[in-house]
Amino acid sequence: MEKALVIGAAGFVGSYLIKHLAQDCGYEVFATKLPHESLGDVPARIYDLDILSKDSIVELLFQLRPDYIFHLAAQSSVSVAWNNPQLTIDVNIKGGVNLMDALRELFYKPRVVMIGSGEEYGHIREGETPIGEENRLYPGNIYAATKACQNMIGSIYSKAYDLELIMVRAFNHIGPGQAPIFVVSDFCKQVAEIEKGIREPVMYVGNLSAKRDFTDVRDVVRAYSGLAKNGSKGETYNVGSGHAVEIREILNQIIALSDKEIRVETDPAKIRPVDVPIIEADITKIHEATGWKPQISLGETIEETLNYWRER
Repeated sequence: MEKALVIGAAGFVGSYLIKHLAQDCGYEVFATKLPHESLGDVPARIYDLDILSKDSIVELLFQLRPDYIFHLAAQSSVSVAWNNPQLTIDVNIKGGVNLMDALRELFYKPRVVMIGSGEEYGHIREGETPIGEENRLYPGNIYAATKACQNMIGSIYSKAYDLELIMVRAFNHIGPGQAPIFVVSDFCKQVAEIEKGIREPVMYVGNLSAKRDFTDVRDVVRAYSGLAKNGSKGETYNVGSGHAVEIREILNQIIALSDKEIRVETDPAKIRPVDVPIIEADITKIHEATGWKPQISLGETIEETLNYWRER
């Protein structure tokens, strides 16, 4: 049986990816988290790992010998990155390089999927959408800059040391269980609280005119496993829906699912210092390599996310 290792599995995507790898792909799955994190009930053997310790990574890889590695460990919040750039740089760049260096010490070459972000493209110019992998990068925030750096180093390491590294630029992914620091989950949580009467009927929002490319997390993890199998080493692949939606439209969809009269107000704390007007993926390359395309509609994901918060 082939083995898969998910590094940094305690985040939003981790449990979805573990279940997909175990149940749909039939792999024996191992996963890592930080000592203070919990992973719940997942079909994987769990290990504590700090990716800032290269020796710990080397030790674990020699012990497990995975065929596939999915590097999810990241500080992935743009707002946290503005407040704590040092942590973001340490985890996203140094942690990624520690993994790549550890791979050089192995006696075999596992297939490794390094997760980056659509935010790396940054200020997309007029006429550049949907944006392809060869487009120039103009990262507009600290988080995006660290992910662009990880991608560049991954590309260099893959060529220089013949490593089986596949780089991903994942656009916004959403679904039940996502933390409310992310926009769709935040809106759904607010509506659920208004419905329960534990919050006044006012939605507090940031920039509603930004357009983003949203994909259901269950589609995203299918893309990751497809790339682990069929992606070309040293290459970068966009993972997104291929269609940008205005945040205002998402807000309207969520409010329409409630029978409450809800007022909308801008919260200055939710406005980013710099925001990119539109991010939309060209997903031709991944489709040609793996046959992948999203299957779950935005409306379906929004409804399931709202129901998730209603149950809580």
